Amino acid sequence: MDKFQALFIFYPLLLFCLSFHEAAHALVADRLGDPTAKMLGRITLNPIPHMDIIGTVFLPIMALMTGAPIIGWGKPVPVDPRNFKNDRRGSLWVAAAGPVSNMILAVLFALVLRGIVAFVPYFGENQLQDGALAGNALRVLVVICQMGVFLNLILAFFNLLPLFPLDGGSVLRGLLPESALPAYDRFSRYSFLILLGLFVLGFLRYVLIPVNFLTSILLP
Repeated sequence: MDKFQALFIFYPLLLFCLSFHEAAHALVADRLGDPTAKMLGRITLNPIPHMDIIGTVFLPIMALMTGAPIIGWGKPVPVDPRNFKNDRRGSLWVAAAGPVSNMILAVLFALVLRGIVAFVPYFGENQLQDGALAGNALRVLVVICQMGVFLNLILAFFNLLPLFPLDGGSVLRGLLPESALPAYDRFSRYSFLILLGLFVLGFLRYVLIPVNFLTSILLP
């Protein structure tokens, strides 16, 4: 992927996927009784309310331009667990909504791509040649769908790591028995340092194992 594709195809796709992820958090929180995020305008696919100047703008664009590993995040969705009937269970479902939304998007992108592949034989050979409008449009759409599957699976599985501030930390906390919570909360104080260590040491590449496996299943 050249820098043009990275900036004008991948980056808008990243904004859309991050916005979908954060909007899912906000929507589920509202459905479970906490309107905080809704009142702040976070139930939207408009990327602006979800953008963090460092995590959504500066770091991803710099990585795309330099070829460095892409690091990015959206602005955290504010949640007040006191508004839930069960604060831990509500927080669990709100946290899980983000990765689940990305998995749904990955499947949708894969279905669109499979539809394209199914209809390609109905296009004339001259329409698919280099320079033909239909052929160029199809090639761009194929690239977007392929990126969409891979990117959404990355976002889903990375966020499921059981470390705060990732969604997996809240999901695990909601599943643990009450007796284990004090120990887990003490452990969580070091989650960011652990996450940073995993990144520096390269262990986060193991997230690609389930991502590559599911990508091979979803893509035609």
